[in-house]
Amino acid sequence: MCGIVAYKGRQKCLPFLLEALKRLEYRGYDSAGVSYIVDHSLITNKQPGCVQDLKNAIPNLEIETYVGIGHTRWATHGKPCARNAHPHVTSDNRLSLVHNGIIENYLTLKEEMLEKGYRFSSDTDSEVLLYLIYDYLIKETNSLFDAIKLANERVVGAFAVVVIDSLHPDILVCARRGSPLVIGVKDKEYFVASDPMVLSGYADEMIVLEDNSVCKIGQNIDCYNMDDHKLSYCNIQKLHYQIFNIEKGEYEHFMLKEIHEQPRCVEDCLGGRIDGYRIKLGGLLGYEEILSKADHITIVACGTSWHAGLLAKYYLEEFCKIKVGVEYASEFRYRKPYIKSGDIVIGISQSGETADTLSALELAKQNGAIILGICNVVNSSMTRLTDCGIFTRAGMEIGVASTKAFTTQVICLLLLALWIEQNQQSNNMDIDYRKSIIDGLRSLDDVMRKCLANSEKVKSLAKTFKKSKNCLYLGRQYNFPVALEGALKLKEISYVHAEGYPAAEMKHGPIALIDKNMPVIVVANNRNQHDKISSNIKEIQARDGKVITISNEQDIAGDYNIHVPFIIDPLCPLVSIIPLQLFSYYSAVLRGYNVDKPRNLAKSVTVE
Repeated sequence: MCGIVAYKGRQKCLPFLLEALKRLEYRGYDSAGVSYIVDHSLITNKQPGCVQDLKNAIPNLEIETYVGIGHTRWATHGKPCARNAHPHVTSDNRLSLVHNGIIENYLTLKEEMLEKGYRFSSDTDSEVLLYLIYDYLIKETNSLFDAIKLANERVVGAFAVVVIDSLHPDILVCARRGSPLVIGVKDKEYFVASDPMVLSGYADEMIVLEDNSVCKIGQNIDCYNMDDHKLSYCNIQKLHYQIFNIEKGEYEHFMLKEIHEQPRCVEDCLGGRIDGYRIKLGGLLGYEEILSKADHITIVACGTSWHAGLLAKYYLEEFCKIKVGVEYASEFRYRKPYIKSGDIVIGISQSGETADTLSALELAKQNGAIILGICNVVNSSMTRLTDCGIFTRAGMEIGVASTKAFTTQVICLLLLALWIEQNQQSNNMDIDYRKSIIDGLRSLDDVMRKCLANSEKVKSLAKTFKKSKNCLYLGRQYNFPVALEGALKLKEISYVHAEGYPAAEMKHGPIALIDKNMPVIVVANNRNQHDKISSNIKEIQARDGKVITISNEQDIAGDYNIHVPFIIDPLCPLVSIIPLQLFSYYSAVLRGYNVDKPRNLAKSVTVE
């Protein structure tokens, strides 16, 4: 959600801080700010709006300053405005702090600080943490490192913080619990960030801070856990340089670019993983027997990833005859689930930093479960937590509304099901059916390109329904999760009330909503549900509902029709989702909304 950056070294720090914040802007974008030290004086610039607004407000971008911190915010406590923007600074202008996460006991701590005479200039929990650190610094210890450690012992919640002290401009102090934080290193230059991709092109090596650790960056890096044990970072990870490209190119928005990148992402996701009609998954080596003999698998995820998990349930139960439960991670962690040693739990997250999913996986691991991750980001918290896993290889996704992340997650989960089935002693799948699915995967990129060529028709439909305030999405079997995902996309960026339902459930309530003003999108390109879905369409039309079909069948006709190429049923979701993504995109654009930065949403939900 929010983004943290910091720098200490020989170079002027502002160019790095501003470029790093720009890279993190998709994580949070209601305000941004920087603090830096010049001649033992702290200078802070912060601004509501985007990073460019902040850059325009800084009077001297070439100022001689070699230590600084920065932050881009997604509001949790306090409205988006200048007073609530980070960094937060003490009233004497000595300390400055940037913070990700949520301090759950901040009200109790705030009352304590108020009784001690401190006054707050914001509505945030972060400023409470700042004054708690400051109080320890001036009353109990003269060490910022020790003050942060003492404060962390009092704090309840997840956080990552970086603090600078104008009286000691030669150090940065960081701490983390739950929220990610990494340190890049290059020739005595130190780059701190909440996301490893910020370090690309700047650092040679990266240190991933351990959970519940405090780190002082001076001439060297000294890290300690909460028990005062010094941590060894002998296994520093090498950073692989890559060109960081956040250009939209020919596209108006990142979301549209990422929708059109999906055929290439399919190629990348499948690369080296299909050998004839067998599946090769290097990240699962050594777990063949455990997974093939599993009798139950639990999947935990949130949002779009949860919809991908629903499709995995269809695949695993049909192909592998394994019972699968799909859980919202946010509910799983609190409902006291029964997990025993040896159980299989799969976590799905694009970023690998989704707080609820990570907490759910940690709970499962504490109970002895084997944890498998489906993730897009190398070096993420999820990849460090899991026992094994599959990278989706989607590439960086900037648009808040996930598109290529969904398709690559579904492909990885389908590959997982096929991989488990081939390792099972019993032949659960008909061999010709298995071959047809794998052949379909091989041709999927071309099929997707044909879907994308139909964009203008989808745009025309979005224009037709531009004034609609509600929308119903229906699908059966594999296309039910697609209906849920299509509805979520419309809600996320068009702010249209939309709901996804299994088509047969329409008669159990939603049919009461249908009238001439209610568009109903029916995802109908799976052949084995042809007759049933045709019947649902007639029921809608009999009540004057306006039906939009996504279909490869000429004889399934709504009032408006988008035809997609035929593909075998298990792969239908990967085809039918494309016009739904485009429909939500054009609906938002035609309404004049910011597609890449929808209100109230952030790319990575790193707090509860």
